[in-house]
Amino acid sequence: MSGVRITHVGGPTVLIEAAGWRLLTDPTFDAPGRRYAFGWGTSSRKLAGPAVSAADLDPIDAVLLSHDHHDDNLDEAGRAVLPSAGVVVTTAAGAGRLGGETRGLEPWGTTRLEAPGRTPIEVTATPCRHGPPLSRPIVGDVIGFALAWEGQRHGAVWVSGDTVLYDGVREVADRLAVDVALIHMGGVRFPVTGPLRYTMTARDAVELCGLIEPRTAIPIHYEGWKHFREGRESIERELAAAPPDVASRFRWLPVGEPVEIAG
Repeated sequence: MSGVRITHVGGPTVLIEAAGWRLLTDPTFDAPGRRYAFGWGTSSRKLAGPAVSAADLDPIDAVLLSHDHHDDNLDEAGRAVLPSAGVVVTTAAGAGRLGGETRGLEPWGTTRLEAPGRTPIEVTATPCRHGPPLSRPIVGDVIGFALAWEGQRHGAVWVSGDTVLYDGVREVADRLAVDVALIHMGGVRFPVTGPLRYTMTARDAVELCGLIEPRTAIPIHYEGWKHFREGRESIERELAAAPPDVASRFRWLPVGEPVEIAG
């Protein structure tokens, strides 16, 4: 099987079905209305719940968790999913906090998902910076994920993780062939830190896809929380002004519905 089926559950949460595996990214299943504090005077409120419940996604073979310390990537209901997942892969620091059999990766580190009767998947952690330069001691470690398995014809499935555009992310273009890119966007900002951004804007995503040249680029992490500052309308305006060969790579997924992506 070279193709994948992707269900955008909402926000950063995506179910990836590939090579006989069911992989869930950044589980967020809390109901809307809750307010979350992220530290250093930053907070947000959840505006929309998941399009699919956690119970309806069972079973999950692995969780790919870009980071564990922000509730908009791992909320209370999302944490309840982790014990039932066969494998949890996250940052090295996050693995220390979560404990158990959690697999922690540093950027460009790898781990392998293996099970009888299934094609193994190699998971490579890709660099992220969840804010402006020198912000890592405050915002913590984050990683993205590149997924590769035998039978892929056009490259890896890549999940960018919560990151701004910087040289570490641009390095993906030099080191990986990417077929499908799931790109965290939203242009996250907080009043207390003014113009500083903590995730990619639509303009950043256009630049990045011009470098990486995935066959399909899928926006995620652009709706569902108050601190997301660029929703679908803003992204579509930027795509309308982008070079056609880049804009044509972007594909919107209907939230909650599985979509087959040819491999």
